[in-house]
Amino acid sequence: MKHLSQPLTALLVTLLALAGTSPRAGAEPLDVMTFNLRYAHPAPNSWEQRRPVVSALLKREGPDLVGTQEGVHAQLTDLEADLPDYEWIGTGRDGGLKGEFMAIFYRSSRLDALEYDRFWLSDTPGIAGSRTWGNRFARMVTWVKLRDRQTQCEFYVVNTHFDHEVQVAREKSADLLLERVAAFDATVPALLLGDFNAAAAANPVYDRLTAPVAFVDSWRALGRAEPPFGTFHDFKRMEGAKGTARIDWILTRGAARTRSAEILTYAHAGQYPSDHFPVVARIELGTCRSTSARASRIRASCLVGFAKENRHVRDRLPPS
Repeated sequence: MKHLSQPLTALLVTLLALAGTSPRAGAEPLDVMTFNLRYAHPAPNSWEQRRPVVSALLKREGPDLVGTQEGVHAQLTDLEADLPDYEWIGTGRDGGLKGEFMAIFYRSSRLDALEYDRFWLSDTPGIAGSRTWGNRFARMVTWVKLRDRQTQCEFYVVNTHFDHEVQVAREKSADLLLERVAAFDATVPALLLGDFNAAAAANPVYDRLTAPVAFVDSWRALGRAEPPFGTFHDFKRMEGAKGTARIDWILTRGAARTRSAEILTYAHAGQYPSDHFPVVARIELGTCRSTSARASRIRASCLVGFAKENRHVRDRLPPS
């Protein structure tokens, strides 16, 4: 048997040390969407009218993952029935099945959920339904760590909906979110999706979330100026969106490169799927980290065990 030279030996040691980190060789970019569904309410623009339009849009676009806001449990289970290629996780903002969800849908043929948690945007983030910053409605964050089956690489997805009335609450929400995300593994890319109820590039919330040590706006990463219309149209067609702000964002952190981004103005026979336009981005993850299959199984087992002990606060979990 030949002895390895010292440089080659050192190279092998380095490669073994980096075994948990690998490039996304040949992997397809991720198609990501953030979509405020608008909660279910009577006509006009009832959920019964909008559901087929929402489902048609999602089937047409075929995103790998979607962060939804405002959807209540019945709406999300409707989408689960309409979209059998997806799994989803989330908890009602008022606890358990109650209230609006910040749900995360992911294509189960490509992505596996490894870890999941949620917290409330308040001084008591572990208490379901808590609100302490002057906002009338509870606000929360859902996050999940996913693994791409194409590469075995991992990344975080964070989904939220900031308050629509109180600027102080939005700013405190941004601070808490950044504090929590700072505890994530810094070597793992992260995507932040949501309706932030703040004008992009014109609000302190945006400034904080896109500071150099925080996230990158996928829209601005392409060198684009703000569009002539915003993402909230209030069911008033394009006329209702003109001159308004881009408040729904897809942000990235770490080794993530935006290939494209778009605001979708889709409607069918005059019916819009929501009072918000969904936003999509095609994102390519760079070097990323993978976990051994054994470690993933252990982590998934712990996750399921935790869920069984906390059925009153957890509604939807990754399948065991």
